[in-house]
Amino acid sequence: MAKIPESEIPFPHREGVIFKIQYLTTWLDSDKRPSKHINWIRDLYSYMRPYVSTHPRQAYVNYRDLDLGMNKKNAKSNLKKAQVWGAKYFKDNFNRLVTIKSKVDPDNFFRHEQSIPTLHV
Repeated sequence: MAKIPESEIPFPHREGVIFKIQYLTTWLDSDKRPSKHINWIRDLYSYMRPYVSTHPRQAYVNYRDLDLGMNKKNAKSNLKKAQVWGAKYFKDNFNRLVTIKSKVDPDNFFRHEQSIPTLHV
């Protein structure tokens, strides 16, 4: 992977990346205390902090991390806010991806909590 420049495709995590770690917890809908699961996974994040990327903390887009930030429901994305988490997923590719998304999906039909936003024209 290190032979392909980070700027060639959206996935930028290449040279120097040894592992990708997915933190996951699940619970039944009937569980009355989902906060205990959320707190557990956040404690695990804290425990792992010395062993993972920092400055900035990075993330693999298919392992969504909503604690990094997210788009508001039923609202146009705020580009400044999206840049915070977008840079963690896409590094220097984020602004280029915003430009592309604005051309191919100007109405932002394909969206989720952390989707690439479109430029407002």
